[in-house]
This record gives sequence, C-alpha cells and structure tokens, in this order.
Amino acid sequence: MFFVIVLGVILLLLGFFLNISVLWTLGIVLTVVGVVFAVAGARGRAIGGRKHWF
Repeated sequence: MFFVIVLGVILLLLGFFLNISVLWTLGIVLTVVGVVFAVAGARGRAIGGRKHWF
C-alpha cells in the first residue's frame, strides 16, 4: 500500500505545480485510499480477501 501512497503524493505534487486539477484529485483519492488500507492492514484486518498486501 505504500506504493499507492507514494503515487498519490507524486500526483498531488504534479497536479499542484502543473495546475492540473485532475491529477490533484486523483492524488488525493489515491493517498486517502492508500492510508486507509495501510491502517486497516496494520490493525490485522483482511482487505479484499487478503490478510497482507505486498
């Protein structure tokens, strides 16, 4: 899930500096989803039928 968080942050930065709102929005969504999955996975919850995401 850390790949998703890093990708989201990269898209956030690109969207901010290039002033492209679609990248900004996708960056926010990917970052939030990545953080939610990382926190849920760290708490031991199965996500999508998997105990761990690699």
